[in-house]
Amino acid sequence: MADPVENVETVQKEDEADAHFEPVIQLTEKVETKTHEEDEDALFKMRAKLFRFEAGTSEWKERGTGDVRLLAHRESKKVRLVMRRDKTLKVCANHAITSDMNLQPNIGSDRSWVWKVAADFAEGEPTAETLAIRFANSENANEFKKKFDEAKETNAALAKGSDDAEEQPTPAGEEAAKVESTEQPAGEGTKEE
Repeated sequence: MADPVENVETVQKEDEADAHFEPVIQLTEKVETKTHEEDEDALFKMRAKLFRFEAGTSEWKERGTGDVRLLAHRESKKVRLVMRRDKTLKVCANHAITSDMNLQPNIGSDRSWVWKVAADFAEGEPTAETLAIRFANSENANEFKKKFDEAKETNAALAKGSDDAEEQPTPAGEEAAKVESTEQPAGEGTKEE
């Protein structure tokens, strides 16, 4: 008769079998996806829910829940608002912050803001939208307004600076003008009448 202790040991050895499976197909290497946010720094990030106003039915439609971010480009320093949905990461808001955008308090709520956008690129093509954003509490909403207004001022200053730069010649341009005027052969200047 077989010893019961030996039977238990052989059963335990059989249960401890190595379950290793080879994949049927080999997957390719991971493909790196670009979000076009690689050259930008986040100035603000907070969870919120975004709505858009549907003019045809006169009601608010939910666009998505996720992190709203204010992103500043590293080279141009321009700030834009980007919001992606939580699970799908689909863009639900993507627009530059301009000086004509004003956050208005949403009627009946101290934790949401409403503003108009001339060109929102969330759906691909630029469309004029009226957007509303709601935060978990009024402190978060006020923090968003503060950062939004700072971004608006930054972009306005950048736009004003680029307008001034176009009107005034650059030092390099002045140098080039001096070189041109000194290189003219004698007697070939402007004609005096």
